Amino acid sequence: MSVTRISAQDALEQLAQFSVIDARSESEFELDRLPGAANWPSLHDDERVRVGTLYKQVSPFEAKKLGAALVAKNIGQHIEREVLDKPKNWRPLIYCWRGGQRSSSLALVLGQIGFHAHVIEGGYKAFRAAMLEDLSNLASRLDYRVVCGPTGSGKTRLLHALAHAGAQVLDLEGLARHRASVLGLIPGQPQPSQKRFDTLIWEALRGFDTSRPVYVEAESKRVGNVTLQDSLVDAVRNSPCLRLDLPEESRVALLLEDYPFFVSDPELFCSRLDALIELRGRAVIEAWKALVRAGQYEPVVRELLSKHYDPGYASSTQRLFSQFGTASVVATLNWNKETLALKCVEILAAEKAEKTDNVGRVEQGEPGAEVKPG
Repeated sequence: MSVTRISAQDALEQLAQFSVIDARSESEFELDRLPGAANWPSLHDDERVRVGTLYKQVSPFEAKKLGAALVAKNIGQHIEREVLDKPKNWRPLIYCWRGGQRSSSLALVLGQIGFHAHVIEGGYKAFRAAMLEDLSNLASRLDYRVVCGPTGSGKTRLLHALAHAGAQVLDLEGLARHRASVLGLIPGQPQPSQKRFDTLIWEALRGFDTSRPVYVEAESKRVGNVTLQDSLVDAVRNSPCLRLDLPEESRVALLLEDYPFFVSDPELFCSRLDALIELRGRAVIEAWKALVRAGQYEPVVRELLSKHYDPGYASSTQRLFSQFGTASVVATLNWNKETLALKCVEILAAEKAEKTDNVGRVEQGEPGAEVKPG
């Protein structure tokens, strides 16, 4: 038998060396899991309910007997389905909620077969604590470029184009599955849990090269129903900024293109507008809804910009992002493919020139110059 218990910190640092197996139930796995984990439940969701009910209503002894039978059955099915073709040097890393019986039972059987199984001490709970600490460290080590601009200025489009051009991009709205506004929930795309969101951000951060900048959109701390960790918020808000400048007509057109589900489903648009009644008053919202139902989307979007999104935008961004006042301006009349490609070339060329200049300052011993290690 070969079973080794490994600390959460060691597991975090050595993930790539293992095949990661989550022995928790399906619902626990859906809530969050380690990167690359496969779900092999020792007890399925309905089975956990059965065992828990028996534990409370009859006795722990009877519950443990049923639990043992179910776990044995499930482990046998996992082995028959997943393990028969595995070579002897296969290295499973197994965890459950706290590194207890669910992961230990699976590890015991795999070890008896002859595999070198590893179990995370403290399970998922310990791994998450180690991951959050590492996320904080990673967030503070990276060099960000914050893409700012009012609603409809094309921040997300530019970020996607920069990623396509080879830049490092942290797409927070993509990870959150939300457009980060009161109208930002995307139909058919439920947001991840807070725990899942944290893990997705950590996965993205640990893949970045610290010697290159990371482009990220200027966000509030909350993106829909999920929240950014303070360490990331603080690092981003103290970073250099780019300010996008786009004419109002182009912003209206862009929003209608980027939110096609509102155009195709007027009642969905109207239901979202109801969230603004407290801020804008029922009369204003009812007038907007009447225009939407009449197919008059452009005037509604224009008024949303002028009356809801734009007021206070510059002052709030200036207050939250310390370097917004010295932001580099990226001005354009539209964001067609040619313009996006051209602006990406210009931004990345400026990035390269800045890095070259900073290297020269370091070599000359100028104070304040810094080149981050790779």
